[in-house]
Amino acid sequence: MSFIVAIDGPAGTGKGTVTEILSKKFNLINIDTGATYRCVTLDMLNKGIKLEELDKIKELLKNLQIELKVENGKQLVFLNGKEVTKEIRNKEVSGLVSQVSSIKEVRLSMVDLQRKMAEGKNVIMEGRDIGTYVFPTADVKIYLDADLEERAKRRFKQNVEKGLTMSYVEVIDNIKKRDENDKQKEIGALKVAKDAEVIDSTSMSINEVVREISSIIKKKQKDIKMQEKIYRVRKETAWKKFVRKLVKVTLGVVYRIAFRVKITGQVPDEGAYVLCCNHINYLDAAAIVLFNKRKVNFVAKEDLFQHGILMWLGHLFDVIPIKRDMQDIDAMKRCLKVLKNGELLGIFPEGTRKGMEKNMKAKNGAAFMAMKAKVKVIPIGIHGTFKPFSKVYMNYGEPIDLSGYTKDNLDEATENIMDTIVMLTKKED
Repeated sequence: MSFIVAIDGPAGTGKGTVTEILSKKFNLINIDTGATYRCVTLDMLNKGIKLEELDKIKELLKNLQIELKVENGKQLVFLNGKEVTKEIRNKEVSGLVSQVSSIKEVRLSMVDLQRKMAEGKNVIMEGRDIGTYVFPTADVKIYLDADLEERAKRRFKQNVEKGLTMSYVEVIDNIKKRDENDKQKEIGALKVAKDAEVIDSTSMSINEVVREISSIIKKKQKDIKMQEKIYRVRKETAWKKFVRKLVKVTLGVVYRIAFRVKITGQVPDEGAYVLCCNHINYLDAAAIVLFNKRKVNFVAKEDLFQHGILMWLGHLFDVIPIKRDMQDIDAMKRCLKVLKNGELLGIFPEGTRKGMEKNMKAKNGAAFMAMKAKVKVIPIGIHGTFKPFSKVYMNYGEPIDLSGYTKDNLDEATENIMDTIVMLTKKED
């Protein structure tokens, strides 16, 4: 498992400096992607290879060795065994690197190298296309921007500090050309990723930029830890079974006191089934779980697990968290595993409470799961106000066989399920 922070943006926005600070602050491996393209450019210049000499460039890439090492707290760049940290920042390399990085073969080779460098590690990478092309699924995506004049001033100052001779006019002209070229690239063009946080650093200090990005990283790390807690599958142990039975009996008694539950029909003692019912109250799923002799693995939105006691109960009763409004592949796999093991899977086709009253279209998930696992659907109609000491009716229908349907008519299968549920909600005795 890796954690990846992608920082993109045009030249002179302070990406390199910010990335270096953040790498130390969060103990992330700093992979300077720009340095990899500069190494290719430097090697081409040293060997007299021109941009149009594609065969020679391909041969160069085959034998190219690039290493990033940290010595005495500083990151050093090695090209074919030689340290070239300063050389790759000279005027000749800076003027040619954008064109070299536009060569398709160079781009593909360096992207492959960068991905290998980051494999299985917690890293931070800066460049032009990290969040859009190199790592489109990066955990954190930042697009760092600034006005052209401000970027030129920063780059000029940086060059002076490094002892590089390039006038301010040359710097601003170089940046203009790079911006234009980077935006026109066939692969990995400079652009803002859809899910990136855009930060304009024109009037911000480095410390201010670092603080803002740090808060974004911390929030994401916190979210990931919460996701790990939510989606962690607790092993089925004797103690877990005992606690579940105890809680089930206790809550069942309380439930019957609060609501005079009347149940008609039942679930077969054996076999896998998908239980589908209407969703009128946040307590209706509890009724199905508590008053079934068999364990019901319910599907519920992941928001349920944000609360301590509900998370504990969710794990105790093997509730399957799902991300709504998207294809949650992990949740689907868990659902199919439940059915494959001959267990019961509970799903609300409405997707939300009182979905039918809101005239919302029922979800096809239940029908899909049943057809995929080749099991039947048991419809359940629930009726009641769920006011204290009122009566709640739970009516189990006959299993519905969906074998006559295909994936092309999932809507029809779902409509069949919902029509049956509606009829069962009107039955009170």
